[in-house]
Amino acid sequence: MKIGLIGLGIMGKPMAKNMLKGGYTDLLVSDLNKAAVDEVVAAGAKAASNREIGETCDVVLTMLPNSPHVKSVMLGETGVASYMKPGAVFIDMSSINPVASKEIAAELAKKNIEMLDAPVSGGEPKAIDGTLSFMVGGKQEVFDQFKPLLETMGASIVRCGEVGAGNTTKLANQIVVACNIQAVAEAFTLAQKAGVDPQLVFEAIKGGLAGSTVMNAKGPMMIEGNTKPGFKIDLHIKDLNNALDCAHAVGAPVPMTAAVQEILQWLHNEGCGQCDHSAIAKYYEKLTGIEIGR
Repeated sequence: MKIGLIGLGIMGKPMAKNMLKGGYTDLLVSDLNKAAVDEVVAAGAKAASNREIGETCDVVLTMLPNSPHVKSVMLGETGVASYMKPGAVFIDMSSINPVASKEIAAELAKKNIEMLDAPVSGGEPKAIDGTLSFMVGGKQEVFDQFKPLLETMGASIVRCGEVGAGNTTKLANQIVVACNIQAVAEAFTLAQKAGVDPQLVFEAIKGGLAGSTVMNAKGPMMIEGNTKPGFKIDLHIKDLNNALDCAHAVGAPVPMTAAVQEILQWLHNEGCGQCDHSAIAKYYEKLTGIEIGR
């Protein structure tokens, strides 16, 4: 099976390497960042143009920032879909609006090309470890065929329904993550203002009901003042914008999501858009004049 991957950013690059490690060595890659391409080629992939990927690959994967990027790459005037063979498959691992996923799938269906929307959760650390969670939408038979490929990159691969269900699930995931990070930052701020060491609070509560994967990953970063991005604030803003758009379309109330989005937007305006989303803590530090854990 010949595979094409377009998008070698923070997530896409380690995911490409894990496909190679998993035995999928006939891998063609493309990205605007030549250094990222060179790094993955050094690991065993082959550099290719988007056209070459479309013409020669049995399955094309994308890992891109947002809906317009996926639409442009796949459906633009010289988009990859125009070169793909009938019977080929497209797997979009980007986190985009589920409405866009359905629109792309409808256009591809006219060319007899199947699609899975398969966004991921876990950030850079789990992309590197190959332990991402995949939330997948699409036909059961297509999912079954490509699940082994996704398993080279993820520890949890769950089909959530038809095309669009993957990205709907990812929006739900991003709401939970954002609100959880905000709650951790608020709790640590309370502790420090009350004269209790946030590190000790973390150690005391992480094994109880308040404990979570989010707290374990992001709490130490807040305490250390580490804002190196595993998942950037600007990307979480994008995801929550999609969540709010989807919620408005279906009539779902999401007041907590809207509140956290305002905090993230404030951080973007303060020059923190490229920081890790755990830098929500900086919002509280600005309000209180303290630095959590320091």
